Amino acid sequence: MGGASVTEWLGSEQAEERQHASGGRVKLFCGNANRPLAEAVARALGIPLGKATVERFPDGEVRVRLLESIRGDDVYLLQSTAPPVNDHLMELLVLADAARRSSAGRINAVIPYFGYARQDKQTQGREPITARLVAGLLEHVGIHRVITVDLHAPQIQGFFYQPVDELSAVRLFAEYLEQQNLIENAVVVSPDSGRAEQARRLSERLNLPLAILAKRRTGPQETQVSYVIGDVAGKRPLIIDDIISTGGTIRRGVEALLAAGAAPEVIVMASHAVLVGNARENLAHPAIREVVFTDTIALNPALGYTILPTAPLLAQAIRRVHTNQSVSVLI
Repeated sequence: MGGASVTEWLGSEQAEERQHASGGRVKLFCGNANRPLAEAVARALGIPLGKATVERFPDGEVRVRLLESIRGDDVYLLQSTAPPVNDHLMELLVLADAARRSSAGRINAVIPYFGYARQDKQTQGREPITARLVAGLLEHVGIHRVITVDLHAPQIQGFFYQPVDELSAVRLFAEYLEQQNLIENAVVVSPDSGRAEQARRLSERLNLPLAILAKRRTGPQETQVSYVIGDVAGKRPLIIDDIISTGGTIRRGVEALLAAGAAPEVIVMASHAVLVGNARENLAHPAIREVVFTDTIALNPALGYTILPTAPLLAQAIRRVHTNQSVSVLI
């Protein structure tokens, strides 16, 4: 029926006690944003993906129906708010409302990519703080907890009154770089001050130096890289970012690194492959040796980018939430 007891995972009396405390079976449902990722998470959990209808009425309205009982269950709704952002956000909201009206025990939103996160503050007068609006909508429809990966602005956790577990792809990137022997004579590069903490964690994991690009935004879609902070001369740059949208910042960052004497074998990593506009052209810069993304947003393998799976990480987080264990050990 789309669920499995935690006893089947851990096989102990302690597991039975934890399941009783959590109040029901785990049920995992998804919208249309990234079904392959949801199926991979379900396999990692050892449960079937929940049966649901998520489609459109002829006029474009979202139609949802859960096709199995979830009464008293611990329900997880996996949906990235990737482009088309508004369609996928609406699917998530309607799925949550359906779960609430179906008497779910707890409703947890697993949002690998949290859209609208870049609208976390007013940069000019008379602007909305849309990230706060989205947080309020999710809570209004009955979400008890949010699990996400690499928020663009960590303070968005404070927009929620409910718990938010923010996972990180830094460990995935670090393991990949080590496996591919890409850390020799390398330097970790943050594309701006906002990603400095993420870059610092990666540099410490790999015991590598850290550099930061001084970036100034000149418009809604335009940035300018002024200079490089740190020594990159003769080193392979490992650029780590959370979101690549148009790729313009990455292209200008690569050019600034080359001007500072960096080796023309740049590795670009980002958690979320939004990829709109001229992204493919910008990422085809001749000095970029490889582009690495996670699968928080569904991506066509034919594009030629390296894609790291997040299903094991998300499945571990779901297990730990369900059994009331710490999630911070996964960060």
